[in-house]
Amino acid sequence: MFASLRLLSRRALVSQVSRVQSLAQAPLRQFSTEAAAPKSGGGGGTWAFLFGAAGIGGGLYYAKEKGYLDEFLSSTPAATTQPKVQDYEKVRKAIADLMSSEKAEDYDDGSFGPILVRLAWHCSGSYDKATNTGGSNGATMRFPPESDIGANKGLDVARKLLEPIKEQYPWISYSDLWTLAGAVAIEEMGGPPIKWRPGRTDQPDGKNCPPDGRLPDGAKGAQHIRDIFYRMGFNDQEIVALSGAHALGRCHADRSGFEGPWTHSPITFSNEYFKLLLDEKWNKKKWKGPVQYEDKTSKSLMMLPTDMALVWDKKFRPYVELYAKDDQKFFDDFAKAFSTLLELGVPFKEELPKAA
Repeated sequence: MFASLRLLSRRALVSQVSRVQSLAQAPLRQFSTEAAAPKSGGGGGTWAFLFGAAGIGGGLYYAKEKGYLDEFLSSTPAATTQPKVQDYEKVRKAIADLMSSEKAEDYDDGSFGPILVRLAWHCSGSYDKATNTGGSNGATMRFPPESDIGANKGLDVARKLLEPIKEQYPWISYSDLWTLAGAVAIEEMGGPPIKWRPGRTDQPDGKNCPPDGRLPDGAKGAQHIRDIFYRMGFNDQEIVALSGAHALGRCHADRSGFEGPWTHSPITFSNEYFKLLLDEKWNKKKWKGPVQYEDKTSKSLMMLPTDMALVWDKKFRPYVELYAKDDQKFFDDFAKAFSTLLELGVPFKEELPKAA
């Protein structure tokens, strides 16, 4: 009981701080409700909120405000059998409740958030714009070979966590559930509202699983990062913004081979990752595992070679410096890029307008 109260108090504090920052730094930012990974590993942590108690619909703000959900829900003759906006809010609340449960407090650093972000990231990051294959649509990670590749090791935990919600709301597709969970997790951990809309469908088997090798390999450098992200359609600034999700979570040696958190607050979304990259001195860790870097000050944090590439590469570094100085700019750019990531390759209905 007391553990649960502590968790709720901590989340309330994060929520209030985030709200104050948003109001102070972005006076034009409005909310309608105002309450609203590598070929063989390397993403073991994450390629990882409701604003007040009434914020059930915060993450669906854009979809509701722009009419995306209304059009989606009314676009088929069988409207009476289609889920309503309120139904998606119930799913959202169930995800938020899962994150604030006592069970969550016992996981890793006290939150399921980072692994839910990683699930959404990895099921979406397999997209190839040249062939229009992969991506979140289909939820093919339910099946081998995608479920078995090294980059997705440990994500069975996240999929199992969401299974009771799927059973409670069987009308939602796995692909919509997984991506919505990632959006909710970002917000629950103090991050920006993520534009999200429904419309993904599930594949019945693994025949269309994307090939291995489409997710980032944490052991490699700048050219590899560009190869991976350019394939999805992102540019250098979006690459750096999305990399900021490493503010969340940690790597696990039994999953990726790497070990440790990137930041001191691995369940709080912030620009700390960029500040640490620039302000700390990073040395190669002396251990029997793969090459990774540890901070000189505490030796409790780590960075992957792909992280260090962001400060070593002359085109990436200016964006690291930008986001280290301006957390609101980071929040805005990340929210836009992450929403795009979740929608890669999704054949939304033609009458459904694109997110602004």
